[in-house]
Amino acid sequence: MLTLRHLAIDTVRENVAFLNRRCSRYHVEDFLGLGRVEVRNDGRSLLAVLNVVDDPAILGPDEIGLSDPAFGQLGLAEGSAVHLVPPTPPESFELVRAKVGGAALTDDQLAAIVRDVTEQRYSKIEIAAFLIACASFMTTAEVLGLTRAMIAAGTRLHWEGLNDVSGGTIADKHCIGGIPGNRTSMIVVPIVAAHGLPIPKTSSRAITSPAGTADTMEVLANVDLPVERMQALVREARGCLVWGGHVRLSPADDILISVERPLAIDTREQLVASILSKKVAAGSTHLLIDIPVGPSAKIRTAGEAVRLRKLFEHVGDRLGLTLEVAITDGSQPVGRGIGPVLEARDVMAVLRNDPASPADLKERALLLAGRILEFDPAVRGGSGNRRARELLESGAALAAMERIIALQGPPPAVATLGSLVAEVASPADGVVSSLDCYRLARIARLAGAPTDKGAGIDLLRKVGEPVRRGEPLYRIHAGTNADFTFAQAHAAENSGVAVG
Repeated sequence: MLTLRHLAIDTVRENVAFLNRRCSRYHVEDFLGLGRVEVRNDGRSLLAVLNVVDDPAILGPDEIGLSDPAFGQLGLAEGSAVHLVPPTPPESFELVRAKVGGAALTDDQLAAIVRDVTEQRYSKIEIAAFLIACASFMTTAEVLGLTRAMIAAGTRLHWEGLNDVSGGTIADKHCIGGIPGNRTSMIVVPIVAAHGLPIPKTSSRAITSPAGTADTMEVLANVDLPVERMQALVREARGCLVWGGHVRLSPADDILISVERPLAIDTREQLVASILSKKVAAGSTHLLIDIPVGPSAKIRTAGEAVRLRKLFEHVGDRLGLTLEVAITDGSQPVGRGIGPVLEARDVMAVLRNDPASPADLKERALLLAGRILEFDPAVRGGSGNRRARELLESGAALAAMERIIALQGPPPAVATLGSLVAEVASPADGVVSSLDCYRLARIARLAGAPTDKGAGIDLLRKVGEPVRRGEPLYRIHAGTNADFTFAQAHAAENSGVAVG
């Protein structure tokens, strides 16, 4: 037996075990060829990638160390006695081999793969094989089967009591992403909540973007809430804006995403399965999907958007969702701010009816909120936008947001705008002809966003606005010299703004 140690190493959803090369109980070489090890005791077991440690100050020869995710999943106390066995490859991986060979998988076969992925029985290489095989081809039936399997492998929320007051409607909204500053959810949720429709919004943190909804909301309030508190909050305020990490709505999707991102795999089939699995698991009955279309967005053409819309509608219908899709303008960032503090500023300016608030953010949020309000049978078709505008301009939406913020509690830390500031100037007289969403997001991330909530870009010119040579196009904000230097260098190479 070996003594269990918790090593405080975040291995990002991958279970990793550490053995001393001079382990006193096992020959490390027996496991190195396999690349993994199975840890067992008290009826519990864990499959983990094996790393070898040479420094006895880190790990003794009679100990085994587990990374943060692995230690949490095994669920044993530090100091427990455990033993090792050679790992048994997951039987479902034969199905992955079949998929690589061109087979279409059944619902039961996809469910077997997803169960093993959720139980961390797949290495990242094996997950990558599955993702690449699915990216090569995937039938509509497989998309539906994968979505159902991901729903079944996680937690499902139920909203007893809320259904009675809303006629059975639990509303939700999701944007497929790719457009910086598009923080419409933080305006839509309080508008819809002020109307009285329940809208429990769980959001992810940014993975490749300068800010996610959870990152931006965390500037204003605590987003790290347990499920029970979140449910109580929605019953009282009709809405919330929280991080979905505690909810475990689709754990297989979280694991798949952690491998998808570095591989830059983002097919429409996997996108649909990812989004809809989490929305059904969240207990949503009525869902609005926002698909921005633009030259530097995820979806580049109207034709692509229509094909994606049809897939969403088909799978959503089979899952029993009432689903609508809004195809919106994704030609440039929304609002002026890119980064959590700057985006929170824009959101609150809209909710406060500040005359200087970004008009594009306001009108997009009203469009989306209006579509959701029309899920309410009491709101006549076509009148949703008018009702949304009334709730915003009367101050009811702001009051709803302030109530949500108060109930979620204060943020873990006060976030302020980065004090290191540089302006990126126009190279010529003219009119801004385009803004590259991808490039600007990259510069904002290099400045430190979203980890540094005060970092990012403050846009001073949008498409169609005139500018003179030497006038600022945007300001970069950063909190550390290293991030500031990286962002400036990237902007100097290509600012992401075209002036013609």
